[in-house]
Amino acid sequence: MGRPPDPARRERTLALATDYVLVHGLAGLSLRPLAAALDTSPRMLLYDFGSKQELVAAILGEARRRGAARMAEHMPAEVCSGSVHDRLRRVWAWISADDRAPYVRLFFEVHADGLVRPEGHPHPDEALTDWFNAFGAAFRDVAAGPDDPVTPTLIMAVIRGLLFDLTTTDDRARVDHALDRFADLLKPGAPG
Repeated sequence: MGRPPDPARRERTLALATDYVLVHGLAGLSLRPLAAALDTSPRMLLYDFGSKQELVAAILGEARRRGAARMAEHMPAEVCSGSVHDRLRRVWAWISADDRAPYVRLFFEVHADGLVRPEGHPHPDEALTDWFNAFGAAFRDVAAGPDDPVTPTLIMAVIRGLLFDLTTTDDRARVDHALDRFADLLKPGAPG
């Protein structure tokens, strides 16, 4: 009879594996280098997670949990007050901060992989739900009504596009200026 699974070891391994993926990404992820970096073996990774696919799913779940916790911790109080421009700038400053870059890169990597291999990503919308709800609450005053899904969708899409631009070009001045222009368009009474 084999040794029973150790949940504490699995959680430690998951935390370290998530840290590893946030630095190195998922592309080309191989169990052997991952295990070496975590000071374990590929066999132990498979023992703890069942398969590479289950390990990757657990890592993505942990990264999403961390990101949602950070969003809940930092965004609500400061985002829901002030002008539309001030709120959008605070959201942007938080989401585009250097310490968020690993999460942003992983977000885009997972979504790009999901376009190519949708079978590996059965719930692609889960990562967007937290953003959608936060933006809906923070920008309710510029929405077309209480049940308006378009405004948070537009805000989320623009921020996601600007994040992609910033991640690929590192041209913060231009991207920040584009965000300011977008904020002007959201002001009540702005032409649109």
